[in-house]
Amino acid sequence: MNDHRDPPEIPLEPFPVHRPESPFPPLYESLPPGPGDPPSDWIQSADAHDLPTRENRLAALGRFAFPPAPPLDDEGLAARDRRWTSRTIVVVTAFLLVFNAVSPLNWSRQQAPSWLQGTVQQMSEVWVGQLAVFGVDMPRQGAREAWMAARDARFVGQEPAPPAG
Repeated sequence: MNDHRDPPEIPLEPFPVHRPESPFPPLYESLPPGPGDPPSDWIQSADAHDLPTRENRLAALGRFAFPPAPPLDDEGLAARDRRWTSRTIVVVTAFLLVFNAVSPLNWSRQQAPSWLQGTVQQMSEVWVGQLAVFGVDMPRQGAREAWMAARDARFVGQEPAPPAG
């Protein structure tokens, strides 16, 4: 016995080599033959689609009680599209009023002083204050703080960012 390994039977090369013979015999040759298929009462000429089918009574009653509506004409399609568009606009407006409530306030601060500007600013301050009670403004503040930190980030040896203002 020695500490050296025996050389491998398959030469080790940098790329795989196709070997036509397999070291493993096929499994089907080593198994004993099994019993044949059991006798069956299956009729080869039978077709399952030839069997009589019966409609579900509840489905038939539903079709009788609630017949399908006729297809929509162009006017009906246009009305459906307007309803979908209106609902989408309402949902998006509500979402923006809740999660982006600071935008009207910032817009009003940038406008020249007027009755409209003052009214929008006062209403926006109250609205933002009410939403802050529920913490709705926290995701927006977190995203803004992350953006400010990324904007102020500098490489080593680079001058500091100019003050925002």
